[in-house]
Amino acid sequence: MISATKKWLLLKISSLLMVPFMVWFLVNFVSIYDKDYQDIAEFFSNQVSGTIFSIFILITFFHSALSISEIFEDYIINEKTRKFANMMVYLSSLIIPTITIFTVYKL
Repeated sequence: MISATKKWLLLKISSLLMVPFMVWFLVNFVSIYDKDYQDIAEFFSNQVSGTIFSIFILITFFHSALSISEIFEDYIINEKTRKFANMMVYLSSLIIPTITIFTVYKL
């Protein structure tokens, strides 16, 4: 399979996977919006909520990294610059969700 086809397919799959997680997040965000720190910490300490939120964060960053990578492919002419930019995006899409997930589980 061609690399561009794989990216396109992965973008479509990740966007479909994000829909139920986004609905879950929005419904729960509305319910914890006016709560204090203790209630929010309890929500994320719940094993199910923490796991679903972690999966949501991973899928979202994966989708974002693929999308930004496609933009780089279209607009950055220099091959070295494009590879470096893609590497930085992929690196940050690994580091930021990892830090977020560890922070959530530390609550």
